[in-house]
Amino acid sequence: MRISVCLGCLLMAMLGWATAASSEALKTQNVVLIVLDGLRWQEVFNGADPLLINNEKAGGSWTPLPKLKAEFWADDVQARRKRVMPFLWGTVAQQGEIFGNQALGSRAVVTNPFWFSYPGYNEMATGSVDLKIKKNEFGPNPNQTVFGWLNENPRFQGQVEIFGNWSVFHDIFNSALSHLPIRAGDSLVERTATTPEARLLRELYETTTRLEESDPMDSFVQVVLREHLATHHPKVLFVGYGDTDNWGHLGRYDNVLTAARSADAFIGALWAQMQSIPQYRDQTTFIITTDHGRGGGRRLWREHGVKDPGSENVWIAVMGPDTPALGERSHVATVTQSQIAATVAALVGEDYLGFNPKAGLPLPIFK
Repeated sequence: MRISVCLGCLLMAMLGWATAASSEALKTQNVVLIVLDGLRWQEVFNGADPLLINNEKAGGSWTPLPKLKAEFWADDVQARRKRVMPFLWGTVAQQGEIFGNQALGSRAVVTNPFWFSYPGYNEMATGSVDLKIKKNEFGPNPNQTVFGWLNENPRFQGQVEIFGNWSVFHDIFNSALSHLPIRAGDSLVERTATTPEARLLRELYETTTRLEESDPMDSFVQVVLREHLATHHPKVLFVGYGDTDNWGHLGRYDNVLTAARSADAFIGALWAQMQSIPQYRDQTTFIITTDHGRGGGRRLWREHGVKDPGSENVWIAVMGPDTPALGERSHVATVTQSQIAATVAALVGEDYLGFNPKAGLPLPIFK
């Protein structure tokens, strides 16, 4: 009897969020999922790691220590983290919610057993794990993501778009399956574009030494997205920034901090731009997260994967008109990367679990 009552309560709770999410009471009409690739929860919640910023060998920094500390160090942890991500802590934390500070009893984790990029993006975009996806070179994703699923809905058809620097986003979001416009890697700047801005961006891209193969720097993603939003207003948007991960793999802790601060500024500028557009103003929710964590200590922070303990730990922030301003969450149940897909759909009043029952439930961020 007790078990049946508990099951009944669970079903009622699930029906409750589904009803709320599908009702017209929600103010969110647009959702943006933003991913800062491989940015550790430690830097997000604690700012510069004293073990890495003070040790040139461990941190691999080329920036002189006095200059690096002047930019990123403060004895107080709250001041220190704000030096790395001022928009996250000055705006998102004040108006929304952030999960994943383990020091406060809040954990956000991946559920895939691999702890690196493609499995992470698949998990957050589909809501479930595909054990066949165990390398970044897997190829086109056979799983329909929440973005492709929404694009099939007449409410959103032609209003869902993908932007990012990683060329593998073409496989992850699989345009042949999803019919999504995907601007990433060497197709970020369209070759057919004829505006002076586009021609300049294309020239800069082709003549700039890149950190990884065909992937442009985050600044290119930001400018292309900014110019696109001036004339196009998608309802559902994915934005992938990757400099934090690239610099981490290169062992340059000074540039990891700089890239995190730049991405934070990009997010702030994107929020300001969208709030200046009537379609988005007070009707848009941002979900900000990462695809995986990294190891710790003097050496493992550079890498991630099952051989690097801690890589399963992530962080998730949400800000929008339907999310209470609870700030930094503490002593709450563990949230997972697999909950993001259903959250994207629920925010715009759609039940993704009806399409993929294996997906995680929406995050507990609704009023």
